[in-house]
Amino acid sequence: MTRLLSVFGVVAAAAALVVTAVLASTAPSTPRDVQDLFPAAASVQLPDAGADPAAPSSAGTSTTSHEPDPAWLASTATATGVPARALQAYASATLRAGAELPGCRLGWTTLAGIGHVESAHGGSTLAPDGRTSVEGPALDGTSGYAAISEDGAWDRARGPLQFIASTWRQWGSDGDGDGVADVDDVDDAAWTAARYLCASDADLTTPAGWTAAVHSYNHSDVYVRSVLAAADAYAARSGG
Repeated sequence: MTRLLSVFGVVAAAAALVVTAVLASTAPSTPRDVQDLFPAAASVQLPDAGADPAAPSSAGTSTTSHEPDPAWLASTATATGVPARALQAYASATLRAGAELPGCRLGWTTLAGIGHVESAHGGSTLAPDGRTSVEGPALDGTSGYAAISEDGAWDRARGPLQFIASTWRQWGSDGDGDGVADVDDVDDAAWTAARYLCASDADLTTPAGWTAAVHSYNHSDVYVRSVLAAADAYAARSGG
């Protein structure tokens, strides 16, 4: 979100039409994750790579839990190269979105694609508790960045999913149930990103819905294509 020019309110039907028109010559499809996580798990079988991470494990994981199946998590982290701690946050946020925002149909690889592009999933500073310290460049109007000030200084995008301060104030959410919405916590950031992407009520399994949602996160056609490429790669590696 380091080049975000305004919050989600700018993305309306007209904006979606503009995005579709701009990308018409190379319009991205949805990532290959469109079957991942949907519908909510009903099987008692352990998931294969790329299957529904909500499926309960033999240890008795509840089908209503927002926590991914440990076997799925381990195999998918190994297959994709996404750090297991970050993958846990993406999958948990997607499962929660499936329960609370079912019309959105967000796939975990979309969040993983954004996490890859924004900060390489929090980079080397991502701790076991999900916290990381990632700070973007000063948004001072140079080098193609928007000029955004905060408390008398140039703002910087923060956290593993790179939210600017004004966006976090509006959308920041508690993803791990500890009572705090922390931009530097990957669980909170992933759930916030899920809510943000789903705010238009678009179906993210459609090209227009997916493109408009990701474009709202960062108003750049290059960004949309980069996220699509990363999400597709993760889906392919996981067998999606």
